[in-house]
Amino acid sequence: MHIDDTVAAISTAPGEGGIGIVRLSGENSLDILNKIFVSIKNKDTSDFSTFTMRYGHIIDPSNNEVIDEVIVSFMKAPHTYTKEDVVEINCHGGVVPVKRILEAVLKCGARLAEPGEFTKRAFLNGRIDLSQAEAVIDMIRAKTDSSMNEALKHLEGKLSNKLKAIKDRLVDMMSHVEALIEFPDDDIEELMYGQIENDCLEISKSLEDLIVSSDTGKILREGLNTVIIGKPNVGKSSLLNALLEENRSIVTDIPGTTRDVILEYLNIKGIPINIMDTAGIRNTEDEVEKIGVQRTLEYFNKADLIILMLDYSSELSSEDEEIFNLLGNKNAIVLINKVDLDRKLNISKVKEFVNEKRIINLSVKTGEGLENLKDEIYAMVYKGEVKYQSDVLVTNIRHKDLLIKSRTSLMEAVNTLSRQMPLDLVSIDLKQCVEYIGEITGENVHEDIINRIFSQFCIGK
Repeated sequence: MHIDDTVAAISTAPGEGGIGIVRLSGENSLDILNKIFVSIKNKDTSDFSTFTMRYGHIIDPSNNEVIDEVIVSFMKAPHTYTKEDVVEINCHGGVVPVKRILEAVLKCGARLAEPGEFTKRAFLNGRIDLSQAEAVIDMIRAKTDSSMNEALKHLEGKLSNKLKAIKDRLVDMMSHVEALIEFPDDDIEELMYGQIENDCLEISKSLEDLIVSSDTGKILREGLNTVIIGKPNVGKSSLLNALLEENRSIVTDIPGTTRDVILEYLNIKGIPINIMDTAGIRNTEDEVEKIGVQRTLEYFNKADLIILMLDYSSELSSEDEEIFNLLGNKNAIVLINKVDLDRKLNISKVKEFVNEKRIINLSVKTGEGLENLKDEIYAMVYKGEVKYQSDVLVTNIRHKDLLIKSRTSLMEAVNTLSRQMPLDLVSIDLKQCVEYIGEITGENVHEDIINRIFSQFCIGK
C-alpha cells in the first residue's frame, strides 16, 4: 500500500438515502477538493480551517457542469480517523450523485480505496492497534446492544490495555531473566526461580480468564446457532412464530408442513440468536420431506444449542427416542409443549433419556414458559463464569487462538522453572508468549494476515 497517496471511496451504503458521503484521505485531499468544489461565497479551500464545513457545489472538472449541491467538511491531520488530512463530501443520497462525485474525485488524482483502507491507514499510522481495527467491523456487524457494547469496549482499547499490561509484565520478567543469565548468582538465582514461576502462574490466570470469556464473546459477535427439532406437529413452527412475534412459519395440524430449514434472527436478552425451524425428524416416503430431514440433521450437527420439543399431550414415540439418542453431549434445552392440554407424556421417562439437560414446561398457545426459555438461553450463554458487566470479553477467534498459544508458552516456562532447567529456555518461552500477544495487537504480525483482516471490510470504511 502507498501510504503517501490520497484515496477516496463512497462511505455510505449503496442505494437511495437522505445523504451520501464521499470520503478522501491523504495529503492531497484538500487540493483535490479545490479542483471540483465551488463555494457559494467563492471562498478558496486552501484557507479551509480544520473541523469546519462549507456549502457549495461539486462541478465536473472536464466541463464545469454542476453535479450536486453539497456540504463539505475538512479535518486536518493528525487529529482525524486516519491521522491524515480527511475531506468528506456530503451530497444527496442515491446512486447517481455519489457515483458522479466519486468519479470527479478520481479524475483529479485520488485513488479508489481498497476495502477497509481508511481503517487500515488508521492502524498503520498508529492511531489504533490491530485488535481495535478488528472491532470496527464488529461494530458495523453488531446485531444487538450487547454485541455492539462489546465491540465498543474493544474499539476503546480495553482489550488492548489488558494485553499491554500483561506484555509489560512479561518484558520486565524477561529483563530479570536476561540479567540472571548475564550475571549469575546462585543465591539470587534460586530466589528468582520461585518469583518468576509465581509471576508466570499469575499471568497465566489472566490469560485463562480471557480465554474462558471467548465462548460467550464469540456468541455475542457471531450469534448463537440454535436449532429447533422434534417430531412433526409438536409445535416447532409455532415456537418460532411466538419468539419472532410474527407468523413466519406455516402452522397447521397436518404433520410435515415444514419441509425445509427456515432461518431467522432473534434478539433474546441482548444475545443474537440464529434460529432454525426444521423439518420434523421421522421416516417418510415424501422425497421433498426426506431432503428436509437430511438438512435438519446437517444443521443439528453444527448447532451451538438444540431446542428439543416434546408434546405434553402425546406419549413418547420411537421418533422422540431416536432424537434423544442424537443429543449426546450437545447443549440442549428440552421443551415440553402443550402443557395446557391433558397430560399423556411420561415425564420420568423423559428425564431418564435427557439426563441433566434442562426441561422447561411450555405452552406456545398461551405463552406460558416462553420467558423461562429466554432466561435459560441467557444463563447458558454466560454460564455464570463471566458477567455481562465484566471488563471485556474476547470475541475474536483469532485472538482466542493466540491467547491459547501464549498461555501454552507461559506454562512451558513454568515447567522449565519447576525442573530447574537453564534460564535460557525460560527466556525463549517468555519471548514467544510476548510475540503471540503482539500478533493480537498487530505489533509483530505478518502482512498477509493484516491484508486478510482488512479485506473483510466494506470499501469506504
